Amino acid sequence: MLCRISRAYSLLVAWALLINISTGSTVRHQSFRSRCLSFAPETHIQHSRRTILEYVTAGTNLTLDDNDSSCKRPSQVVATDICRVALSVATTHRSSITFELWLPDQWSGRFLATGNGGVDGCIKYEDLAYGSSNGFVTAGANNGHNGTTLVTALENEDVLVDFSYRSLHTTAEVGKELAKQFYGQCHSTSYYLGCSLGGRQAIGAADRFPDDFDGIFAGAPAVDFNNLYSWRASFPLVTNKSDSDPVMAETWKALVHDSVLSQCDGLDGVMDGIIEDPTLCNFDPSLLLCSDSQDTGCLSPAQVNTVKGVYSPYTYPNGTLIYPALQPGMEIAASAGLLSGQPFAYSVDWFKYVIYQNASWDPYTYSTKDAAVASLKNPADIQTWPQDLAAFRNRGGKLIMTHGQQDHQISSYQSPRLYERLREGSGSSYREMDNWLRFFRISGMNHCSAGPGAWVMGQGGGASATGIGFDPESNILAALVQWVEGDEAPETILGTKFENDTVSMGRKFQRRHCRWPFRNEYVGGDASDPASWNCRQP
Repeated sequence: MLCRISRAYSLLVAWALLINISTGSTVRHQSFRSRCLSFAPETHIQHSRRTILEYVTAGTNLTLDDNDSSCKRPSQVVATDICRVALSVATTHRSSITFELWLPDQWSGRFLATGNGGVDGCIKYEDLAYGSSNGFVTAGANNGHNGTTLVTALENEDVLVDFSYRSLHTTAEVGKELAKQFYGQCHSTSYYLGCSLGGRQAIGAADRFPDDFDGIFAGAPAVDFNNLYSWRASFPLVTNKSDSDPVMAETWKALVHDSVLSQCDGLDGVMDGIIEDPTLCNFDPSLLLCSDSQDTGCLSPAQVNTVKGVYSPYTYPNGTLIYPALQPGMEIAASAGLLSGQPFAYSVDWFKYVIYQNASWDPYTYSTKDAAVASLKNPADIQTWPQDLAAFRNRGGKLIMTHGQQDHQISSYQSPRLYERLREGSGSSYREMDNWLRFFRISGMNHCSAGPGAWVMGQGGGASATGIGFDPESNILAALVQWVEGDEAPETILGTKFENDTVSMGRKFQRRHCRWPFRNEYVGGDASDPASWNCRQP
């Protein structure tokens, strides 16, 4: 049977979770443990093989010995009692996904699928812990391959199809079915949470499988995928020009970044090390040009040209846009990645193992001709650049999108392009878009998390959700739930910045982030107080 349940039932289940019944709790936990250990998930899913079935108590630090070491997730603390299930699910005769489901003792009736990052096949266990601790049955998968490289896609199109879209869809279908079999009832509402590649997966799911999720969170979505990876591959062409002096990491982090802040930080009304809206920043690196009597603390003419190139859109020789520019403000974080002078590892993988199916491809030979090849080939239809999400919108789906305004891996200018593409493609006004899609620009946030801004807002597990609770005002997943189940959309998202990014050191400041196309402006008073800022339409 299909699991389609009314929103009223969803709210009833959620409220039941708030009731604390102490009498008989030991019996309940024993019953949950017994039910977990007697569960046979593989009998409910065709072409599957069980790899893990265990009852895990709250506070357990799981050792993830079977997780690929390149994923850098050797362990995970579990915050609530769960039944942990892992399956290998065949997607074709030569491909499969590793799927994991955490079923909490106290279930809200909600289902949550989680995404991946880069080109990896790494389950984000911190997201599984985050979702299950808040009452969601939470699922994740390895995207059809293990580790942070796509070498297994070499000469295997099925692995690439899993990576592009099939893994997440399979995760949603299998996860919902197992939840029904385990609890004896269907889920009430379904959600998705992901950033970067996970953000692309989010937009792709809304486009290709609009019935999979009622509510979707897409952070820094890696949409227009082939052009994004071509743009990333192009940076050594800018930073390693043979006729230029290299701009070293310390120069990016100090001289250039300080100049960016000097020219643009005050545009929002306060000097606080955060550029609220980089689109207003017309950074001029020529102001750093060395004079005849100066040779330190400045840039050579060649270095000025390099810096200008970094802040310029990436285009074909005829001027056609491939991908927008990297926004000012990202210099510190980007100095070890896109601005390092080294080929971007994910782009190298993409061209080696997918575009050219040639492990010997040399990234230093890259040119716009390669960008054209990637765009034309569009392997496994991965591009993800829709003009409309009509089916998702028309069925009542809700989508929250965010992008850090000093993202150092995906240009923060790309998400407004996606929003406007969807708005124009659907012929909608901003008011009409607000009915189903809300996009928030997060000032001072790097790629998906971290940075000098108020970046903690529940956009993922781990540090992104620590110290803020599960309140719709300050937690974006809670806000999505309230929108889907209570029809109350978020007007702003209250981000939090902790001292030294450490919760125990206390809160440094909070800031309400505005939805597109509004812009955050300082109106007076203590700049660390959210009330000192106001969202204004340009």
